[in-house]
Amino acid sequence: MNENDTKRLSRLTAILIQLQTKRLLTATELADKFSVSIRTIYRDIRALEQAGVPIVAEDGKGYTLMEGYRVPPVMFTEAQANALITAEQLVLKNKDTSFIKDYKEAIDKIKAVLKYNVKDKANLLSERLQFRQNNNNEKTSNYLSDLQFALTNFRLTEIKYTNEAQENTSRTIEPFALYSTQENWLLIAFCQLRKEYRAFRLDRIKQLRILNDTFNPYKITLEEYFEMCREKYFPNP
Repeated sequence: MNENDTKRLSRLTAILIQLQTKRLLTATELADKFSVSIRTIYRDIRALEQAGVPIVAEDGKGYTLMEGYRVPPVMFTEAQANALITAEQLVLKNKDTSFIKDYKEAIDKIKAVLKYNVKDKANLLSERLQFRQNNNNEKTSNYLSDLQFALTNFRLTEIKYTNEAQENTSRTIEPFALYSTQENWLLIAFCQLRKEYRAFRLDRIKQLRILNDTFNPYKITLEEYFEMCREKYFPNP
């Protein structure tokens, strides 16, 4: 196998992983990612189809894998496993208990598919790696996983919330985005009580219930939301 064949095999594998990772991918996106022509991507897609990979082409949208198709577990290199273990130690410093639990369970599943020699080294690194912070490592919330579900499934959510003035209110919200500061996770959501977007600190949410009712997906991006905030609070003179 010559160098060009090796590069193509590597690219075909990477394209397959990308297709499993994302809902839709265009030929242009793949060509830009792998620095090849769109014609080359067309040939790669045909090669994968001939190898039995059920790729579906949606007119005007892109490529996706047939529903239910899964590739075998990916074999991680030692460097990739070490990166995941390092990220795990950072996650342990996170302020949300539910996020830590879900990440640790995911890491356990990843460790299960590691080769024995890589697994032993990953476990050793896990025991010998630690991030220290001067601030209190107290967990301040337990709702991040539930809110991630509500956000991606467009589910209305009821919360009992305590604001900065220590006033307690009940809100029905439409989760839009999540972001983290050094101290807390914050949720951006459309508040049906106030009829506008609001930011809610997760550590001030006292109760949370995901409803069966859904809301319409948002037409703006997170960056557009931040731009709206800048214009609202810091208008140009």
